[in-house]
Amino acid sequence: MSGSKKFYEQAPVSREIAARFPDLHPPFDATAAIPEASRCLYCFDAPCTAACPTHIDVPAFIKKIASGNLEGSAKTILDANILGASCARACPVDVLCEGACVLHRYNKQPIAIARLQRFAMESLLENGSQLPFSPGPDTGKSVALIGGGPASLACAAELRRRGIRAEIFDARALPGGLNTYGIAEYKLPLADSLREIDLLAQLGVEFHFNVTVNATQLAELERSHDAVFLGVGLGAIHQLGIAGEQLPGVVNALDYIAAYKSGQIISAPERVAVIGAGNTAIDAANASVRLGSREVHIIYRRGPEQMSAFAFEYEHAKQEGVEFVWHAKPASILGKDRVEAIELVRLETTHDGSLVPKPGENLRLQVDMVVFAIGQSTYSDFLESGRIKLERGRVVIDRATGQTSNPKYFAGGDCVNGGREVVDAVADGKRAGIGIAAWLDGQHANA
Repeated sequence: MSGSKKFYEQAPVSREIAARFPDLHPPFDATAAIPEASRCLYCFDAPCTAACPTHIDVPAFIKKIASGNLEGSAKTILDANILGASCARACPVDVLCEGACVLHRYNKQPIAIARLQRFAMESLLENGSQLPFSPGPDTGKSVALIGGGPASLACAAELRRRGIRAEIFDARALPGGLNTYGIAEYKLPLADSLREIDLLAQLGVEFHFNVTVNATQLAELERSHDAVFLGVGLGAIHQLGIAGEQLPGVVNALDYIAAYKSGQIISAPERVAVIGAGNTAIDAANASVRLGSREVHIIYRRGPEQMSAFAFEYEHAKQEGVEFVWHAKPASILGKDRVEAIELVRLETTHDGSLVPKPGENLRLQVDMVVFAIGQSTYSDFLESGRIKLERGRVVIDRATGQTSNPKYFAGGDCVNGGREVVDAVADGKRAGIGIAAWLDGQHANA
C-alpha cells in the first residue's frame, strides 16, 4: 500500500446511501452475544465446522465469546479465514454453517453463527487491535497475484505468514474485488470491506492498482517472480443479443451495484426491470427499491423452482416489494433516445424440458431502466494459448493445491469455479497459498 493512507479512509461517504442500505442483520452487542454464545452445544466433530469451506473452528470461537475472550475468538476465526469479517456478513449461512447446526434436529433455532462471528471480528477491528499473527521469516521468494479479490487476498495472507513476498495487481482503484464493488451494501458495506483489508495489509502484502495485466505483462511477472497466482474472477455480464441492448438505460448488474456503492449514483428511475434470477439479480432489484424505484420486476425464463438464487434471497426480495415475472424472456428493448419499454415473450416448457414461446402471449412492460444479471463470461483471453490448461474458459487446477497444468501457476476463485460464494474463493486462495509455499520448498530442496 503506497503512502500511509489506509484503504478504509479512501471509502466514499454517502449519508443517503447509508440511510437507504441499513444492515440486513443488525450486529450483536455484548448483552445479546454472550447469551447466544452460551446456547451453543460446542459439539465435538461439529457439523458447522465441516460445512464451512474454510473450516473455521466454530465451537472454539463461540466458546471464547461466551467466556469473554473476544481477541482469542477473533484469532481462531482469522487462523482459518483471513476474511472472517466479510464472510460473517456475506456468507449464505442458511445453507452452510447455520444450516448444519445440530439444533435443527431438536426443532430449535440454530445458533446465530454469522452474527457471533461478526461480533468477534468487529470487536477486533473497532478496538484497533493488530492482526494476531506476523509475517514469517523472509524466504527471498516472491509471488505475483493477479486480481485483488478474496481468493488473492487469502492466498497472499498464507504466503506472508510463510515469509513469501506477495504482490497483488488489480485493475480497479481499490482492493477487494466483489467484496468491495459487487456485494449489496446492506450485506457488506464498501467501507467495511476496506477496513478488513487494512488489517490484512499489516502482513506486508504489496498492492498495485489500476493495472490490467495483459499477456505481455503476465510473461514479465512470470519471469520476475517465483510463482503466479490467478485470482482474476470472471468477465463481463452476458448480453442477450436483442434489439435495443445499446440504448441508454441498459446496464449490467455488477456495474450498477458498484456505482451506488461508490456513490456515483444515489437514486434509481421509477420503473426497473432486472433480467435473471440469481443472487446478483436479487441484489440489483433490491437496490433499485431502496434507491427509490416505484416498480421493480425480475424477469426469468423459468419458474421459481429453477431460479439459482437462494430461497431466503427470494423471500427477502418479495419483502422488499420486488415483483417477479416468470416464464418470460426479453424479445427487444424499446425506446428512441433511451429505454422506454421492454417486450417479453411468454414461454412454456415442453415434455423434454425445453422452452418454447407461447403463441400470442407477448407482454410489454413500461420501464426506465433494464439491468442484465444473466451470468458472467469467463476472463481468460490474456492467458496465451497453451500457457495453462483451460476448460470452457475456466482455469483447471489440482483441487488439493490450486496448481495448474503449468507448475509455476496456481489459481482459485471464480476463474476456477465459475462463480460461487466469497467463502469458496477464500478457501481456494488459502489452499493455493499453502500449495505454493510447499511447491517452492520442494523447488528449493531439489535445487
